[in-house]
Amino acid sequence: MSLLCLEASARLRSFTAAAQELHLTQGAVSRQILALEQRLNLTLFVRRRDALSLTEAGRFYLEEISAVLQRLERATANVMALKGRGGSLTLSVGASLGSYWLIPRLPDFTRAHTEITLNFATRVGSVDFKSMAVDASLEFGDGKRPGLHNDFVLPLVMAPYAAPAWIAKNGKTLSAKNTPSFALVQHSTVPDAWEQWFRHNNLPMPEGEKGPRYELMSMALNAAVAGLGAVLLPEFMASDAVAQGRLRRLSRKNWTSSKAYYLVYPEESSSLEALKIFRSWLLLQAGTGD
Repeated sequence: MSLLCLEASARLRSFTAAAQELHLTQGAVSRQILALEQRLNLTLFVRRRDALSLTEAGRFYLEEISAVLQRLERATANVMALKGRGGSLTLSVGASLGSYWLIPRLPDFTRAHTEITLNFATRVGSVDFKSMAVDASLEFGDGKRPGLHNDFVLPLVMAPYAAPAWIAKNGKTLSAKNTPSFALVQHSTVPDAWEQWFRHNNLPMPEGEKGPRYELMSMALNAAVAGLGAVLLPEFMASDAVAQGRLRRLSRKNWTSSKAYYLVYPEESSSLEALKIFRSWLLLQAGTGD
């Protein structure tokens, strides 16, 4: 209750207004804030006659707990409305994996679980659960984020692809002799992918200036489709472009990254019924179900 009093008082800049919103007395709100300040050994508010304002410590503390409060509010609303049978689930998903692998499979989930609403956010890199109000993150990493659940979902297995026009000009065989290094399109997800692919297949890496790098793997795919070079992609991303004749695979040889896609979530999310249901479905889709 003290955290709710803190959030409401900071937002409304008044203990009295916070008390009205929370259906408490002004004295009760004041006591909750005072008890919290004593427990933290910090002053959270500058108390003036005209209005309250947060101290620097109070602003920092509220920023740290705001995501937790939002999850708590959402969980409470879900339980009240649906008696724990489902509710909404907010996920952070990498843009390329979400667009090319997850979303095409979602109709199967939504048909089977109409009681669950999935909300998506996207970002590059790992999620900070303290600052981002999400329940779980489907992200690319090493599966070793401390203090969090790290459930293996999918490996990243990559092969080289290029547009037919590029192949007609540069040949269908990748080699240090025939393939200029600047024609190897890169992406920030796995910046050393080309070096690793050549090394894994016992091939010399082309020397010279490296090719362009794109932050998103989907951007690198589109660059290859446009004829800007060859690119390493997972099959789930390249398959549609191959079927449409926009890309061709350059080699049968794959390379599997040491990192992979994991479902990552804090302990407080592990009891969410919606996450339990989504996790089971997700691992089944990936063939890694327990």
